[in-house]
Order: sequence, then structure tokens, then C-alpha cells
Amino acid sequence: MHGADTLLQLVALVTVLGWASGLRASLVVFALGASALAGWISLPAPLAWLGSPLVVGITSLLAFIGFLADKIPGVDSLSDFVAAPLRVVTGALLAAAMAGGSHDLGATLALSSGGLLAAAAALTKLAARAAINTSPEPFSNIGASLAEEIAVLGSIWLALSHPLLWCIALAALLLAMGWLLRVSLRHVRTLLSRLVRVFSGRAEPPPAPASPPPAAPVPPAPAHSRIADITDVRVVGGDASTDSRP
Repeated sequence: MHGADTLLQLVALVTVLGWASGLRASLVVFALGASALAGWISLPAPLAWLGSPLVVGITSLLAFIGFLADKIPGVDSLSDFVAAPLRVVTGALLAAAMAGGSHDLGATLALSSGGLLAAAAALTKLAARAAINTSPEPFSNIGASLAEEIAVLGSIWLALSHPLLWCIALAALLLAMGWLLRVSLRHVRTLLSRLVRVFSGRAEPPPAPASPPPAAPVPPAPAHSRIADITDVRVVGGDASTDSRP
């Protein structure tokens, strides 16, 4: 059982480092180093250098710069685009180092898992922020940035304290990310098509005509009266005013 718990803890740490690095790599590195420097966690040998005061100071500055840039509309998308490859590499390397940093199968799987999760998180963040930036007010950017920072720190704590719960939460997060990525890409694609039409001088396509209302039912014609046939009698060859009675 102890071996199973250790393996579950390792899987949780590998996946959380990859996923969280895709959102904010500098914050992840700072959180790991600061926690190790404070004695809250014990990092494996390949990551022990993150707990040095110099590295913690540098990563704290980088995390603070990212904290500010991530809340400015436009700047957040630009910084995400530039930092996305670095976040993917950081997530892969942190995951591999957490697995021991060797060249065996376990470290290779950790490297691949961390890189894929970081890429998925970075791509989803890029698409979602591009969609959010179409809003004229900055509060949505600030709210999304704060939510990401809470998610990064909370996920690391959850993986360290309750690895099984984190693995369940990760499965739910991946489903939510798939839905969010599809919605965001659809929104961005619609916006880009409008911009292309505006700058190319093409007119907006006319709205689809509304379907006409259904025609009112025609009332049935009244039944022909047989009494009218009987009373409408004319005398052929005689005076219509002459009384034909004897």
C-alpha cells in the first residue's frame, strides 16, 4: 500500500507541475522554491536548487512581473504567446525532474505527460484570453488572471495534500478545457472573419430572411342550398309575370 501511495503521489506531482506550468510557469517555479526554502516540502535532488534564496528571489520577481502583465488587456495575450513555448518546456522538465530526472521509462513518460499537459493548458489559455480581450472592460481580464493564480496554487496544494482528489479534479479540468477551447476558438474565428471583411471593404452578409407567417386557413365554402334551386323557377316561353295557376 505504501508503494501505491508513493506512485499516486508521484503521478499527482508530475501532472500538476505540467498542467500548472502551462498557465503560469514562473509562479509554479516560485511556489516550489519558496515552499522548499520555508521547509514545507522536500524537493527531489534534480530540483533542490530551486530552494536557494537567490533562485527564489529571481523567480519571485518574474512571478510579480507576470502577475502585473497578466491583468492588462492585450499585454496578457502577447505575453502568453511569447511565453507559451517556455511554459511547455518548463512543464516537461519539471515533471521529468520530479520523476527522478533519469533516462528510464518513468522519466520519459513524465516528460511527455508534463509537456502535453502544459501545451494543453497554454493553448486553452491563449484561446480563452483572446476571446476575453474582445470585451471592452478590463475586469474580465483581472478576474480570469486571479482565477488562474488561485488555480495554480490550489492545484499544487491539492496534489501535495490529496493526490487522489487532484487526479479526479484533473480529469474534470481536461473536460472543461476541451469545452472552453472549442467555444473560445469559435468566438475568435467569428471575430477574425469580421475584421477581414472590414479591412477588405466587403459588406456584411445580409441577415437570413425571416420565414413568412403561416397562411390563415381558408374557411370552407357554405353548403349549396337546395331550397334556392326549388324557388328559382322560370317559365319558358311564357310571361314571367303571368300567374300560371288555373
